Amino acid sequence: MKDVVIIGGGKIGSAIALMLADSGAYRITVADRSEAQLAAIDRHPAITTAAVDITDANALDAVLAGKFAVLSAAPFHLTGAVAESAARTGTHYLDLTEDVATTRKVEHLAKNARTAFIPQCGLAPGFISIVATDMTKHGDTLDSVRMRVGALPQYPSNALNYNLTWSTDGLINEYIEPCEAIVEGKLINVPAMEEREEFSLDGVTYEAFNTSGGLGTLAKTLEGKVRTMNYRTIRYPGHQAIVKALLNDFNLKNRRDVLKDLFENALPATMQDVVVVFVTVCGVKDGRFLQETCHQSMPASSAAA
Repeated sequence: MKDVVIIGGGKIGSAIALMLADSGAYRITVADRSEAQLAAIDRHPAITTAAVDITDANALDAVLAGKFAVLSAAPFHLTGAVAESAARTGTHYLDLTEDVATTRKVEHLAKNARTAFIPQCGLAPGFISIVATDMTKHGDTLDSVRMRVGALPQYPSNALNYNLTWSTDGLINEYIEPCEAIVEGKLINVPAMEEREEFSLDGVTYEAFNTSGGLGTLAKTLEGKVRTMNYRTIRYPGHQAIVKALLNDFNLKNRRDVLKDLFENALPATMQDVVVVFVTVCGVKDGRFLQETCHQSMPASSAAA
């Protein structure tokens, strides 16, 4: 059995810990500074907990020393510290972050590392990138790649048509930070919450708009090889307009703590959610300009985490 540390005992971290424990192949230590968070984790013979402030580099190094791997399920602004500790202790590193700046730090640390550094192992970036990459290999030349992902409530019942299903900090970050896209073969930044579009799948109407981080490192891989590539988050219609008002008209993009408090105290969590994945690739194959589409809609419990 391999010893693995998961940093962060929240919704995502605790779920991953249980899945790894149930596999029978790992001993898991879940580390978090919150005793209450650790106490809420499902009990399992393969799971232990450790109360650690990951801003304390020495304490974090002590937890990672001798471990096979560490997976960061911490808020995006803390993930860089986990990567630095993994580099110091020679621990394989994985994360789920969508934060572009953090991923650049991980890339830098990986250059001289003795162990593997694997960022962006979540749904988007992560699973969506694997799907899109496979689809780009089906033709002779590539023209466009469009990636759309949303984690949505099955039964929306508020004006935002949304419930909290993952990290609130991560959600806010992707709504505010610049977004990467490839336009006419060049990698550029475009603003978040813009370029809204509407589309329908299986009789359900959705909207999608730019959000940060979803392309992951795939943007660098395909720069110069594809004319257009972009990533947009899927929501039910009406969500984008309200969030833009909160961010811009109420200036909450500069008061993230207030926005987080509003979301966490006004938007309930739900276990009845669904993940929608929609990828479209256009290119030339055997002299014909063709489009290939992959669409999946599944309960979140069945989706790649």
